[in-house]
Amino acid sequence: MKLLKDRLTLARHLAAPILAAGMTVGTLLPTPASAQQTPWNFDPSNLTNVNGTLYLSGNSRPFRPPGEELWKSNGTTTGTTLIQDIFPGSASSGLSNFINVNGTLYFIADNGTNGYELWKSNGTAAGTVMVKDIVPGSGSSYPYSLTNVNGTLYFIANNGTNGYELWKSNGTAAGTVIVKDTVPGSGSSDPSNLTNINGTLYFTTSNGTNGYELWKSNGTAAGTVMVKDIVPGSGSSYPYSLTNVNGTLYFIANNGTNGYELWKSNGTAASTVMVKDIVPGSGSSDSYSLTNVNGTLYFTTNNGTQGYELWKSNGTVAGTTIVVDLLPGLDSSNPYSLTNVNGTLYFVANNGSNGYELWKSNGTEASTVFIRDINPGLDSSNPYSLTNINGTLYFAADNGSNGYELWKSNGSYASTVLVKDIRIGSESSSLRELTNVNGTLYLVADDGSFDPNNATYGSRLWKSNGTVAGTVKVYP
Repeated sequence: MKLLKDRLTLARHLAAPILAAGMTVGTLLPTPASAQQTPWNFDPSNLTNVNGTLYLSGNSRPFRPPGEELWKSNGTTTGTTLIQDIFPGSASSGLSNFINVNGTLYFIADNGTNGYELWKSNGTAAGTVMVKDIVPGSGSSYPYSLTNVNGTLYFIANNGTNGYELWKSNGTAAGTVIVKDTVPGSGSSDPSNLTNINGTLYFTTSNGTNGYELWKSNGTAAGTVMVKDIVPGSGSSYPYSLTNVNGTLYFIANNGTNGYELWKSNGTAASTVMVKDIVPGSGSSDSYSLTNVNGTLYFTTNNGTQGYELWKSNGTVAGTTIVVDLLPGLDSSNPYSLTNVNGTLYFVANNGSNGYELWKSNGTEASTVFIRDINPGLDSSNPYSLTNINGTLYFAADNGSNGYELWKSNGSYASTVLVKDIRIGSESSSLRELTNVNGTLYLVADDGSFDPNNATYGSRLWKSNGTVAGTVKVYP
């Protein structure tokens, strides 16, 4: 099993950039085109809602390689501002792992002096600070998997002494501490799959003796314990896809006898049990896309006779059943992007006749219906980034004529429509990072235009209210 090691991706920002015309904190627009060496691509990412303010990372200067820094936006051009040039000069601070914890933004950054460490921001330059230099000096602790558990931030980091272990923070240097050195000494327990279940943190880790198993923590060393040694001894059950369904933890694990199957737990060894051996014997059903819809678990799995199809579970053997075999027989409809929209499950699947298109279900075969053949015939529209905005589903799809553009749906054929052809014609606007901020959709898109006044091009910040006129470029 591949463990989460997204700290390794942080190194992508370390290439030395070419010094060019700069921007200071609070500057709203780049320098005039005449003063620039190369065009400027804002290229936003890490879009995150913090109490109605959109935080994001964006290139702060007109040069390549980019100088990615911390920004915020209220949805207007003048209200989209650089908060702080964390790595002063032309370099990038390599921002990642944005998360809202009680109205404060936490993230990972490199200021050029202290390496990649934990930071926080309240949206002001003065309030954007490193929380703690976990590895003092220029070394990096490479925090990752930032997770909010009832206002306490949990994450994984390496202090240079104890390896990659579980940490927590209350936003102060003194309150940023290792929770437990699960593998004592310099070895790493490499926790992953950090998940909040009713105020308790569940995760996957190894103590060096029992392999990778299910653990939980209340934030103390004594309260950080293995839930169950599913594969007794040094073997690993490798739990993954940890999912909260009304306070019960569902996950996939391999007990060494039944293959990778669906399990559940209430936090005790006795309550940690396999829900159903979907592929009887040692074979694996290899379930994925575990999704909570009003207390019912939906997921995609393969029982060995019907291919990968849509299933549901109420936590019992009898209640763990296939919803519908969209592509009968051994072939698979491969449902993906399972998304809860006000109690209705939306997903993408291929019924063998229409390609990968948008579907919905209320958990019965009769209620599982094909919504619209966006790209008619066998071709696929391949919807992605399914996002609930106040009960309306927004997503990106390709109708075969306009490329991948912004669509919306209320679950009917007539309501499933192209919102706007952002990049006019057959080319795609490369939509990504669809984010809900108080009922307004924010996204990143490229309309293919070049602004000679500001020498800007490429990916920019957009917002949409679901209408053509209301789908507009925010910045720059």
